[in-house]
Amino acid sequence: MSIRLDGQVAIVTGAGQGLGRCHALALAERGAKVVVNDLGDESGKSANADAVVTEIESTGGEAIGHGANVADYAQVEDMVKQAMGKWGRVDILINNAGILRDKSFMKMPLDDFRLVIEVHLMGTANCTKAVWEIMREQNYGRIVFTTSSSGLYGNFGQSNYGAAKMAMVGLMNTLHLEGSKNDIRVNCLAPTAGTAMTEGLFPEAVFKLMAPESVSPAVVFLSGPDAPSRKVLCAGGGSLAVFKGFETEGMSLLPDDVSPEGIAAVWDELNDEKGMRELGAGFEQPGKFAEQAARILTQP
Repeated sequence: MSIRLDGQVAIVTGAGQGLGRCHALALAERGAKVVVNDLGDESGKSANADAVVTEIESTGGEAIGHGANVADYAQVEDMVKQAMGKWGRVDILINNAGILRDKSFMKMPLDDFRLVIEVHLMGTANCTKAVWEIMREQNYGRIVFTTSSSGLYGNFGQSNYGAAKMAMVGLMNTLHLEGSKNDIRVNCLAPTAGTAMTEGLFPEAVFKLMAPESVSPAVVFLSGPDAPSRKVLCAGGGSLAVFKGFETEGMSLLPDDVSPEGIAAVWDELNDEKGMRELGAGFEQPGKFAEQAARILTQP
């Protein structure tokens, strides 16, 4: 089955180089018309974005560049307005733009913490908000958030980045529920790639193996008409995996052991993975706890 995106319009943020550039080229190759976003200069122009537009056009594709700062909602609105003015729709949004300000939490200025949250989390929220009503009205949308293993598992010196990246999973979970009736499918990509942001983190041979081009097929898959929703797809170096958040079955401590000491006494049982499952929505957890409590309280 060939995944084609002919006639669809995609916005890719942070697409002037690295992963974003590869995503934009891959989407265009499959027939999408692409808004190539990359942070512009004081005049709003982005030479990097324009260069990617030229690459796409040289192979017969359609693209426009835009220098919006994703952390500025007014600039994002202008970007979406230009896409709508040229093509009349937005089908795909790839939230890729990001920055790093790595430092241990003790040494990290709160301004650096706030800046990373602003670009990654609020930048993603801004772009998603700007296209959400468009996708609702056309009853179709594919949105990809860029999370990271640093958020899913933690990474020393990246408290700001990790917090922003794990927030993507929470945002995905809720927007999946809110968008489902309008066929808006929302997923996360957790990429591993050799880019300017990761240079020096891998040995040179591994760095070359982790080419950004090896990640972009996952973006095309998540952008397609048969894409899943509420998934975290991890990709890098030709390997793929799916991250899932599970919750142990747990147990009720009613009626006599609801105490810190009671928790300590059954700690190993609470961690038992037997019966562990992935919950579909937040309300399922209190529902599970209510059922467990009811079973205890109704015992003879």
